[in-house]
This record gives sequence, C-alpha cells and structure tokens, in this order.
Amino acid sequence: MKVAVLGAAGGIGQALALLLKLDLPENSILSLYDLASVTPGVAKDLSHIPTSVKVDGFAGTDPTPAIEGADVVLICAGVARKPGMDRSDLFNINAGIIKNLVTKVAEVAPEACIGIITNPVNTTVAIAAEVLKAAGVYNKRKLFGITTLDVIRAEDFVARLKGLPAEHVRVNVIGGHSGTTILPILSQIQGVSFTEQEVIELTTRIQNAGTEVVEAKAGGGSATLSMARAASIFGVQLVQALLGKQGIIQNAYVDGDNPCSPFFTQPLLLGTKGIDRVLPFGELSPFEEEKKQEMLSILHADIQLGIDFVNKDRVSEAVK
Repeated sequence: MKVAVLGAAGGIGQALALLLKLDLPENSILSLYDLASVTPGVAKDLSHIPTSVKVDGFAGTDPTPAIEGADVVLICAGVARKPGMDRSDLFNINAGIIKNLVTKVAEVAPEACIGIITNPVNTTVAIAAEVLKAAGVYNKRKLFGITTLDVIRAEDFVARLKGLPAEHVRVNVIGGHSGTTILPILSQIQGVSFTEQEVIELTTRIQNAGTEVVEAKAGGGSATLSMARAASIFGVQLVQALLGKQGIIQNAYVDGDNPCSPFFTQPLLLGTKGIDRVLPFGELSPFEEEKKQEMLSILHADIQLGIDFVNKDRVSEAVK
C-alpha cells in the first residue's frame, strides 16, 4: 500500500506522517508532499525511524510524484484556524487548495481513496466530489471526510466525566464536522447514563472542542496533534481494510445515500473497495433527534457552498 500525505510539512502533516511511519502495515510506502522545501528533509528525518515503512518526500508546485501509484491520499494542506475564526472562515483559502489538489489526484491516481482533513470538511468534501465528478472519476465509496477527531474527543470527554478508561468508551458521532452539525449520540453509550444537564453540557463541549484548542493556543494555531492522531487512526484502519482485514468500522463524512443530507457522518463498514457498507446510526433520543433536525439546514448550506464554488469556477473558466 502507498499512502500519500498532502500538506505533510505542516503541524498536522508532520505529526500524521510520524504516526503513519509507526503504524502502517509492514512494507507500506509513505509519500509526503508539501509546497515547503523542508518536506524532503521531513521524509529523511522519518526514514531514520526503524520500521519497514519506506518514506519519500517531495516539495514544489507539482504533487504528481507523490501521488503517482497511491492507494490512499490524505489531504491536510491548508491554513489553520485562529482565535475568532469559525471553520467556515477558512473557506476561501482552503477551498482553492482542495480543488487544485483533488484535480491532480483525479488525473494521477483516479482509483485512490481520498481522505479530506482540511477544514471546513462539511464543504471541502463537497468540493472534492464535484471535482472528481467533472473529471469523470467520482466513486463515492472512496471519498471520505475524516471526522474521527470528533469521535476521540467525545470518548475522552465521556471517560473523564464518568471516571472510565478512555480506551473502553465508544461514542457514535454523526452529522458533520463543524459546531452544531457535530452530534454525539450519548444515548447509545453502553453502561453509562447521563442526566439531562450532562447531555446538554457534554454535547455542547464536544461541538466546541476545536475552539477550546484554538483559544488555548492563543493565536498559535488550531488542533494539530489530536487531529493527526485522529487521521492516523482512520488512515491505518482504511489501509487494513483495503488489504482485506474484515470487520473494520469507522465513522466518516460521506456520500452515503442518507435521506438526511447529501453528505453525512455515520458508521461505515470498510472493505477492499473503500466503503463496503454504510451502516445505520441507530435510534436517537428525543434530544438527539431534535438536534439532528436543527443541524440539517446548516449542513445543507455548507455543502451547497462547496458545489457553488466549483461550478462558479467552471463557469469562469468557460467564459475565458
């Protein structure tokens, strides 16, 4: 398996590359790309860690050498959120980055699974889908918005609140990957009960967890280490599934024929072709059902923003 990380010299990218070097299956190839000239040096640095994963690094304006032959492409390139910024504020810069990189993936590695990390994920995944459709290579079983960070945050917060080992807590998180579109299904957690107030406060904290990090870093960036860990979990599990390991379930933001929304986060059974089956997210409590309905207009608007961005660019190019 060859895994390409695009945006590999950044705060998320370097940490993600380190974790993949440690955790990918034996004899995998890890291909790093970034505009920054330091990227080959990052690859050389990682190559001194004694695992059988081979690391290559590429820099410059053309990511083709990094992407060629990739089975999985993880995209974390973009600008980070700063204090006072919502994920949607990142749109203008990051939308263009995703459009350009996915255009190149469609050209060079059209069969690759693509994991989008770059925020705002609610929108950037829709952009990626439109680009792939225009190129004639869209496969909804192979495009993922990586929302694993919401899951591991929820599991940590629940474990700390209830005095449990975090490794033993499993939380299903559905919806999107921004603010109130993030919906942890606390009612489904086995062996744990919550008061109504705990549910309200915990849901709000999980939805605003990214802002906690942005404010704590006081202008120094957004979540990088936890995001890298989340992306590595999803990336490694996806590779294992592509190699034939069975029974791997991960949540991600996908085009899963959900009646709620064109793209929606819910559990997925992964397989050798990417998504083997989209799984139901289970029965919701009245509180969760209400929150799900409230989020949909925001989620739909985020998705439409991505579609309009690509279509507007397409019209502009046609006029030229």
